[in-house]
Amino acid sequence: MSAFANILIQGVLLGALYALFAMGQSLVFGVMRLTNVAHGDFIILLAFILFALTAMAGLPLWLALVLLLVIAFAAGFIIQYAILNRVSSHDPLRSLVVTFGLSIVIQNLLQELFSADPRSVSAGGFESQSLTLPGNISVGCLPLATLAVTVLATFGLQWLFGKTALGRAFRATSDDRETVSLMGVSNRRTYALAMAIAFVLIALAAAMHAMRTAVSPTDGPALLLYAFEAVIIGGMGSFWGTLLGGMVLGVTQQIGFYIDPGWGILLGHVVFLAVLMVRPQGFLPKTV
Repeated sequence: MSAFANILIQGVLLGALYALFAMGQSLVFGVMRLTNVAHGDFIILLAFILFALTAMAGLPLWLALVLLLVIAFAAGFIIQYAILNRVSSHDPLRSLVVTFGLSIVIQNLLQELFSADPRSVSAGGFESQSLTLPGNISVGCLPLATLAVTVLATFGLQWLFGKTALGRAFRATSDDRETVSLMGVSNRRTYALAMAIAFVLIALAAAMHAMRTAVSPTDGPALLLYAFEAVIIGGMGSFWGTLLGGMVLGVTQQIGFYIDPGWGILLGHVVFLAVLMVRPQGFLPKTV
């Protein structure tokens, strides 16, 4: 029983990180119907920016995190307003091509600036601290913090979309941007704000990931895959579904790791394919 409980707990904690990877992607797709294949590379880019702020500029971690969130918000707004708004349309191919190009540029730029060596962000020993639960189950403090951040982000997004004027503008633009534009709402500005918020979520994911493990410039596509799988398993456009999808993916991988160390990632992909075959809309799809 303790082994099963350990698998479940560790899977939920790992799934929280995957769900945090996917929150920004879920927001972008839910508002703009934009498939951002550079999503994972943006996570790695912001992780390296955090590394530069702490290890190279010598800033304390808390100040570097604040600066990272500000940089992320501004970068997301500018990238969407200046680049992605130009290719945003009902045809997804244009945004796929542009974001794929951004992915290649980011990977090569990071290798030029930081080399191909993996880097990590020091959290002053917090990343190695743990708690011991009944049954002699050890739980890391950083994964617990990641779970808390992910749940708070999910609550925050639900509140933003359900209770605020900006959220209503997001939902209306997602449903019918032509009609919304006739009501005086700027699609370009709405999309840029959505991407800015998505980049803040990406920055949170980057910080948690970089403190948890070492990252390299070419890790982006793997993180993108985990984010896509979490979004699709949970249901497109549903933030609680994205959280659930990340948990399912994390628990499944932990079961695979328990069976054989080489089976963890594979079993996660198998479950993703099974969900696509049995319930392609995901477990908690967005209701209309």
